[in-house]
Amino acid sequence: MTTQAFTLIRQSTKSILCVGLLSSLTAGLALHAETAVPANDCEQGHGAPAKLVQTVREATRQYLDVNAASAAGYAPFLGCITGPDIGAMGIHYVNGDLVSGGEIDANHPQAFIYEPSGDGRRLVGVEYIALASPWLAKNSTPPILEGQSFQFIDTPNRYGLPALFELHVWAWQDNPHGAFVDWNTHVTCEKQ
Repeated sequence: MTTQAFTLIRQSTKSILCVGLLSSLTAGLALHAETAVPANDCEQGHGAPAKLVQTVREATRQYLDVNAASAAGYAPFLGCITGPDIGAMGIHYVNGDLVSGGEIDANHPQAFIYEPSGDGRRLVGVEYIALASPWLAKNSTPPILEGQSFQFIDTPNRYGLPALFELHVWAWQDNPHGAFVDWNTHVTCEKQ
């Protein structure tokens, strides 16, 4: 009986050690997978940029230089916007014709977002904007772009704008909270 008990204990201990070893290997592989791809190339841990992030990068590469945005009809609006608690959005360069047009096209965002960088401005993302009243006059639901739902901003708001739908895409600067979250803790207005 004693020999059977020792054999059972030995087998149980061996099983527990194997499970522990497998668990640590699995955790190590998961940690490696998370760190193997740069954070600014991932969206929600999938290991590849979301389709919309890739689309924005391709469509806006020519606007990495803020002068190209100005030449295309985009102008600074409201200065550098900081978060209510932490993070910022940056300086929005808005194209009024695209905002009032009422159309959403992934290749033509209504606003480019630049972070002040001391001697210049660095493109960090874009914002798609649809004024709520004209949008809802033509559509029964809020805008959705490549599976991403727009956020509703009611009026009155801190920007003095009419009610609108908006979607940020942090295509050129990693946002630790997600590529489509408004406030980015990796963006600052301190270098203007």
